[in-house]
Order: sequence, then structure tokens, then C-alpha cells
Amino acid sequence: MTNSRELSPDELKQVFTQIDIPTCPTIVNMAMTEAQKEAPDIRKLCAAIEKDVGMSALTIKLANSPLFRTSQPISMVSVALARLGIRNVVCIVIAAALRTCMTGVDAKWLETYWNNASLVATAASMIAKKQHGIAPDVAYTFALFHDAAIPLLRKRFDNYCEVISSAYKNQRELIEVEEEFFPCTHPIVGSLLSRNWGLPSIIGQAIRFHHEADVYNLPESTLSSEAVSLIATTHVAERLLALSSDDLSIEVGDYHYESAMNHLGISAEELDDIREALADEGTHI
Repeated sequence: MTNSRELSPDELKQVFTQIDIPTCPTIVNMAMTEAQKEAPDIRKLCAAIEKDVGMSALTIKLANSPLFRTSQPISMVSVALARLGIRNVVCIVIAAALRTCMTGVDAKWLETYWNNASLVATAASMIAKKQHGIAPDVAYTFALFHDAAIPLLRKRFDNYCEVISSAYKNQRELIEVEEEFFPCTHPIVGSLLSRNWGLPSIIGQAIRFHHEADVYNLPESTLSSEAVSLIATTHVAERLLALSSDDLSIEVGDYHYESAMNHLGISAEELDDIREALADEGTHI
């Protein structure tokens, strides 16, 4: 990144003073450490996951999803891990830990937020599978994390929901309204959350830039092409969700959506395939 796009020490201090950014859970550190080994200890991961009901359920759900499902549904964590592989297991651990950290806000709102975030992540990973050079597990993790700061901002600022409603009502992008009302935006807070959790730097970089107006025209020295591809998969995934519900997206405008489609080279037929696959999970995309 160029220096003009970096946060100054004072800006960083302001964010950490204003927002309570969760520390990385132990199990996430353990999972990422195991994933980097030549011979990961799957039994160790399995034992840790089985101790967490939510994490176990998410593991089995993903293993039975259109991304990995074979002819036989499964119900055991150990079998799910064998089907998913270590990289996807790390995604599950991170996702479950992230959801656990989202506390202190209205439960019904959080459930809606999380269901949408999970669906966007699934769609982004499906899109990535149809591309060359985009790892589906990285696309999943980025999509899950790119808006993860929104619950943190809602917890911190009592009027955050009013800001969201204002953005919808006035057909404005959320990021524009955040800049007007708050000392920091969700891409900035999200990139710091990603860094605190030790996620790959490309994910934090993509989070930081995913709402920039010129994101698809930035030089490689500012934003890597790999990071742009992650952003594109999520922009397309989010727009699919918005179109399915007949709502005007405050996250992805026409320009970003069209730029993402051009960047990825996705055809109408491929989008239809993704909609059908997601429909298998009971969605209406």
C-alpha cells in the first residue's frame, strides 16, 4: 500500500480507543498453526472442534453443503474434517470463533447479519472455485470478515442502526454515511481485526480497500491483483443477495458490480449455476 492510504499512528490510536477489537481466540491460533505444518494433526483439531457445539455444527453443515457434498450426507466431525481438508477446517474455526466474538448487540439483528454474512461467504467461495488463481477458502474467509466490524460499530455507537436505516432510505452506500457520523469506518476497523487475528495480510488489505471508489483501477503497488480478485468475488456475491431480495444494495453499487464482473469474466450461465447451488441450501438467490 502507498503511504497516503495507510492509517497514521494517531488514527490507529483513535480506532483502538473508540472500538473494542476482539483478540484472536486460542483455537484460531492453533488451527492456523496446524495448517502451516507439513503434517497437520487433524486429531488435535477434531478434539478441539468437538468440544464446541456451534463449531461442530458448522463443520458438519459445510461438509454437507453444495461445495463438498457427495452422495452420502455425514453427521460426524471426524468424517467432515476428512472431507473438507485442513484449509477449509481453518475457515470453519475462524467463522465459529468470529460469531462467538459478536456479543453485546440485539440477538435477532445479529442472527440476520450472520446468516447473510455466511451466505455471502459461501457464494464468494463458489465464485472463486470457477476462477483461476483464487483460493476458495481465502475467498470464504475474506467474505466472512470484510464486514465483520459492523457488529463492533453497532455495539459501540447507539445510533449505528439509525445510520444504516438512513443509508437504505436515501439510497446511499453505508460507507459514505459512516464517514459522516463516526470516527472510523467498518473497512478500517475490519482490517485491524484481521491483523489482530493473524489472518493473511492479503485479507486485511482487501478489507481495507473493498469500498474504495477506484478499487479496480489502483496500481499493483497499492493493491495487489490477488486482493482485487477477492474483493470482486464478494462484490458479485453481495449483489446476488441484493437482487434476490429486490433490495437496493448499500454495499455494492452498479459501478463496483459491473467492474467485478468484468474483472472475473463471469458469464450469465455461471451466475445461474451459483444461484442453483445456493438454492440447494434453502436460499432464494
